[in-house]
Order: sequence, then C-alpha cells, then structure tokens
Amino acid sequence: MPRKFLVVVDDSPEFETALRYASRRARSTGGRVALLRVIPAAASDAHWAGVREEIERQTRLEAETSLNNWAAEAAERSGATPVLLIERGEPQDAIRKVVGEDAEIKILVLAASGGGRGPGPLVSAVVKQGASFTGRKLPVTIVPGELTEKDIEDLA
Repeated sequence: MPRKFLVVVDDSPEFETALRYASRRARSTGGRVALLRVIPAAASDAHWAGVREEIERQTRLEAETSLNNWAAEAAERSGATPVLLIERGEPQDAIRKVVGEDAEIKILVLAASGGGRGPGPLVSAVVKQGASFTGRKLPVTIVPGELTEKDIEDLA
C-alpha cells in the first residue's frame, strides 16, 4: 500500500502550501494524500437539540464541500485520488485519532505561517510536544508557508 501524506485542511493561507507540497511529494514517491478537515465538537445542551442537529448538519456539509474542492486539486497534483477524512473535536485530537487508525499515514505535512504571525497552533504544538503530538512516531514535515510553486517543485 502506498504511504499517505496527511494534510489538515483549514482556512489558513499557508494550508495551500502544505497541500501543494504534500501532493508533489506523493506524486514523486508513489504515495497518496489524506485530507483531514476538523469541525468543532457539538454542544451538549439537550434543550437546543434540534438547533444543534441542524448546525452539525450544516457544518458537516461545509466540511464535505471544502474537502471535495481541495480533493480535485490534490488529485491533479499528486496523480491519485486523495483520502478524505472529517473528524469532530480539536485538531490535535483528530490528528491523533486518524494517525492511530491508519498505519498507512506515514508523514504529517504542515505549513508554518509567515509574516510575523507566528508559526501557527499546530506547528507550535509539534515543536512543544515532539513525538507525542501525533500519538505515535510519525515524521512531521513543516514547510514555510511562503514557498512558491517553483520552490515546491525543487524541494519535493
């Protein structure tokens, strides 16, 4: 089975760089991209159960739409249909869950934000927690968020 490059789909500007890099690496190594979209955990207030269910439905629909849009780009760049994953909760917990469930995920690809905004919450957590970040020994590739297409072609 081909190894998978896990990319967390979010709304950050640097996400696209992580996707482009992971897709190019997957193409050059015969791997596949796995796209993970994390959506917030549902509130537990029983009084508003109907409203909560509608919000959950809308949030899931938005996540599916987002993943499908990015899946087309990942497939074109990598040469293989990506794996699409949606998890509820906190991003780090979701990453641990999918990494624990899928031994074919061999690399987590993150992009660091630039422009003085700091590296981003996931990159900061990786640096702080090291190997315990993903729950198993898994290499993490952190790419600069400002990489150009040419840079990615050269590096990947």
